[in-house]
Amino acid sequence: MSRTPWSRRTVLRAAGASLMLPFLPSIMPRAAWAQESKPPVRLLFWYVPNGMHMADWKPSGTGEGYDLPYILEPLAPVQSKVSVLTGLANMNGSYPRPGDHARGTGCFITCRTPEYTGDASVRLGVSVDQLVADMIGEETPFPSVQLGLDGGANSGQCDSGYGCSYVRSISWRDELTPLPKMTDPRLVFDRLFGGGTVSDPVAAARRRALQLSVLDAVGDDAASLAGKMSASDKRKLDQYLTGVREVEKRLEGLGGGSCSEPERPERNLDVPTRAAVMNELMAVAFECDVTRTISYMFANGGSGRSHSWVGAGGDHHGYSHHQGNASNHAALREIDRWEVSMFANFLQRLDSTEDADGSTLLDNTLILFGSEISDGDRHNHDDLPVLLAGGGGGAVGPGRHVVYPRRTPIANLLISMANAAGVPMSSFGTDGTEPLGGLT
Repeated sequence: MSRTPWSRRTVLRAAGASLMLPFLPSIMPRAAWAQESKPPVRLLFWYVPNGMHMADWKPSGTGEGYDLPYILEPLAPVQSKVSVLTGLANMNGSYPRPGDHARGTGCFITCRTPEYTGDASVRLGVSVDQLVADMIGEETPFPSVQLGLDGGANSGQCDSGYGCSYVRSISWRDELTPLPKMTDPRLVFDRLFGGGTVSDPVAAARRRALQLSVLDAVGDDAASLAGKMSASDKRKLDQYLTGVREVEKRLEGLGGGSCSEPERPERNLDVPTRAAVMNELMAVAFECDVTRTISYMFANGGSGRSHSWVGAGGDHHGYSHHQGNASNHAALREIDRWEVSMFANFLQRLDSTEDADGSTLLDNTLILFGSEISDGDRHNHDDLPVLLAGGGGGAVGPGRHVVYPRRTPIANLLISMANAAGVPMSSFGTDGTEPLGGLT
């Protein structure tokens, strides 16, 4: 079929609305077809707090077809695309001083030891997502995106006198600059998909009035594009627009009002709803190529959040100091299983979305799921709970339980993820010296 020589950044525009289209090869110039038909690799760094109840996490078997302990059972529908990596460590979080949550969270994807200053000043190091963004970020509207479910300012002291930045940010632009995360779903939607200045309430109100429905506004343009696409891309566009419509409707049902700054969200959404909405927003962001690098904090470091919806109404951090108590173990099992279930839901969303080459978004994404410590009582930074999901465009052979030698640096895994995204890197942090073996 003939291909209209439109820019890859084709955008639907109407009534003050703008929407970035997903990657659609059939509307590319013919000369760019071969080069652009291979989908990009996306990276996501997904942090959860307080470690895991390891007795119900670690599979007993290795290789493909590994068993799924209680906490990992929600992964069953996507098990073939998720690997459990045992034996990895981030010893940058270990130091003979209280503050393991701050150090472990701070070094999560920086692989450097946070400096203890005893006041609000902080010093750490650049995180791997920012090194990737420096190399490939110019190819997307947003070089990287920082998201989370819990807010809080980066100023002040948290966790035994460490600066709060260490427990509230995992992305660091440089050694002195933690990057704030967006926590309000409507702010995220407006920022990534709506266009305009979201921090101006007047402008936001005007834009919402013009955009009664983003999809209604761009419907005619979408219809005109459909006649110039391949059958595969028509299906992909329909799927994408349906997904955005679902996000829009869901957010409209959460109430009105102006968007607030990320650290002070005005919406009092329950956590499960906010988590589900963030899942969809991240999936759409990858699908429409708004960004290829996301860091996501499911909670702040050392979180004391209640999980009453799974029967654990107490303090998560308190439960994690279980002291071998059976009731604490029971609460941790349910909290950890719920965290994994939300991760699994996100993976299923990616795996149900077709990418440009006929594979799925999950096939062309790599997602690290992990925590700052392993066991809450021990506060240890070795034998970490680590999942690696996705195929990274063929860079990884997923679906296995791989056991590594004790204290293998997790920094080596971050090197491998960066390499898969097209960023050459042979060392990272204080102890990353080579790509992690055993992934293919």
